Amino acid sequence: MSVYRAMFAEPRAGVSDLGRLLDWPVERVRSALDELARLSLIRRSWEQPEKLILVRPEFGLQSLLGQQEADLLERQQQLATARSAITQLISEFEESHRIRAATDIEQLHGIDAIRLRIEEFVHECRHSFWTFADGGAQTQDNLEASLPLDRMLLERGVELRDIYLDSVMNDPKTVRHISQLVELGAQIRTVPTLPTRMILFDRTTALIPTDPDDSSASALVLRGAGAVTALLALYEYVWDEASPLGSNAPRGRHGLSTQEQAVVNLLAEGNTDETIARKLGVSVRTARRITADLSRRLGARSRFQAGVLATALGWIDTSSLDGAAEGADVS
Repeated sequence: MSVYRAMFAEPRAGVSDLGRLLDWPVERVRSALDELARLSLIRRSWEQPEKLILVRPEFGLQSLLGQQEADLLERQQQLATARSAITQLISEFEESHRIRAATDIEQLHGIDAIRLRIEEFVHECRHSFWTFADGGAQTQDNLEASLPLDRMLLERGVELRDIYLDSVMNDPKTVRHISQLVELGAQIRTVPTLPTRMILFDRTTALIPTDPDDSSASALVLRGAGAVTALLALYEYVWDEASPLGSNAPRGRHGLSTQEQAVVNLLAEGNTDETIARKLGVSVRTARRITADLSRRLGARSRFQAGVLATALGWIDTSSLDGAAEGADVS
């Protein structure tokens, strides 16, 4: 308003005169005059177009205030419309969530849907978050997606338990990830094999892949008390059998490591090298090396002979199978 006041004091002053009065460069004066014209506080003379004349503030600003009031009213209407749309969207989402929560089984398709659902469960999780992390070394995408969520859970005081495969200890990036979780308060254990990938939220909801061989294709959300109770029991059993992170699991009475014992059992079930590799989370080459070493120690020349000899030497415990068979006999 300095230029306006200077023009009011010196009505005949031109641009150069105003510059001298204010000790401003001409460019700054011209810019100020443009702004005053925009505010309707000055206008060109009808008689002398090259001359600028002052407009009384109450008249000049009246149109500006009117335009601003109209703009404000339009903005308020836009905000009201947006608020109504957001309220409707929230209502629809909550209704959809209520319907899903009332359903015992929900199917998810694709990694985007699965990860979004996991994020929703993580934000709702209050007590416990337990996982089976099968597949061996974790992909970089999985690690990057899970770390912020795991950190959020631990900072909120949620009990976080992860069970990984023993083979992950050979993968530096997965080991770094696990170490970060332990420092934040997570409980980590490892086992030679896992039945499937699984997440248990607050002991009430489970998420498992539809296809254990491709956990990113689709998944099931289970809430039924029967199914979740069974999965909780499975988790507790595997957790009790798992080795705490960093500990060396003792070899069995036949001198087999837990991983070797798992391979013996998998061979006895007739699994291929490819299946054994997937269950251990190792390469097929590594699985074949372990199998060959076990066959050499048994003195076997074939997989079949290895199975026969392992059974004869007591490397395979068949008592549980016999007990299951007897329990199933209701004749």
